[in-house]
Amino acid sequence: MVSFEMDDEQKLVQETVASFAADLMEPAMRESDEKGEVPEEVIAKGWDLGLLGGCIPEEYEGFGEELSALTGVIALEELGWGDLSIALHLMAPSMMAISVLDQGTEEQRKEILPAFCGESYKAASCALVEPYYNFCPSSLRAVAERDGEEYVINGKKCLATLARESENMIIFAATSPGMGFSGVDAFIVPAGTKGVEIGEREKNMGIKALATYPVTLKDCRVPLAARLGGDKGCDFLRLLSRSRLALAALAVGMSRRAMEHSRDYATQRIAFGEPIGSRQAIAFMIAEMAIEVDATRLLVWEAAWRCDKNMDFEKEAALAKNYAADMAMMVCDRGVQVMGGHGYVRDNPVELWFRNARGFATFEGMVMV
Repeated sequence: MVSFEMDDEQKLVQETVASFAADLMEPAMRESDEKGEVPEEVIAKGWDLGLLGGCIPEEYEGFGEELSALTGVIALEELGWGDLSIALHLMAPSMMAISVLDQGTEEQRKEILPAFCGESYKAASCALVEPYYNFCPSSLRAVAERDGEEYVINGKKCLATLARESENMIIFAATSPGMGFSGVDAFIVPAGTKGVEIGEREKNMGIKALATYPVTLKDCRVPLAARLGGDKGCDFLRLLSRSRLALAALAVGMSRRAMEHSRDYATQRIAFGEPIGSRQAIAFMIAEMAIEVDATRLLVWEAAWRCDKNMDFEKEAALAKNYAADMAMMVCDRGVQVMGGHGYVRDNPVELWFRNARGFATFEGMVMV
């Protein structure tokens, strides 16, 4: 049976990350969005928390804590509360590290994982999303074909976080087109590999502080050993589902912040001699925002709990992520409405949250628990 009580370790993680988010992330949110860059000092402080290194075993130079999706979504909710762009930048290496930890060969783990256990932040990128209408992860147009002792990868990707700054990139491509999720594999591709072209930084509606890039693959050749999981390949749907849990948790955190901001404003804003929150139209709106945030959190927690128990969780993760995307749009839109005309002004954070919320419907493979 699902328990809704966090253990001592999870409480400590939540408190530590919440303090970091309130003290360093949120104060940097607006300036980061305006400048289009994430403060290096904030990332350095965030890396010191050991959120990624803590789930890597000691034999790979990590801190040896057990990988837990539930603990991960608890931490990511707090990071999402602080700022979505900074959170996605800080945790971008998780797509590479956790994919290798969960499904990589022993050789891949020894080669890749120690890099994410050092004192300094190590960027890593993931290329999953493709720039096509009606994109679906189960029907990738990027294809990897075996040619002797190599795989040849061709295709186009977008929303590749930190692609230009990373030493390694994990690229998802179909090895058996038409076979759905089971026909997709992942490949570890070092920076500078011939055939990998990284375009100009994308100009996104939201997450403006986060550097994302288009990636074009033209006859990109990688050795057989680059295939995640070696000869047996990987369980792509499991990796995708762990990523969806992470994204849903971030949506919960950001939406919770928007709800709290709206609630506090409605309590303090006086109009016609009384707080605007005393009017049913506003009060009911904020109540619905709070209900939806809590409901989404429970969807995320249940799916993460099932993941940790080695139960099927793919359907639950998909439901949580889709619900979170809709919830974030509703909550942040209501936040703009509560502010009235001031909600449309750039000085007010609700317009930033609203722009960021729009992206959850298209985000895939940007972070993992």
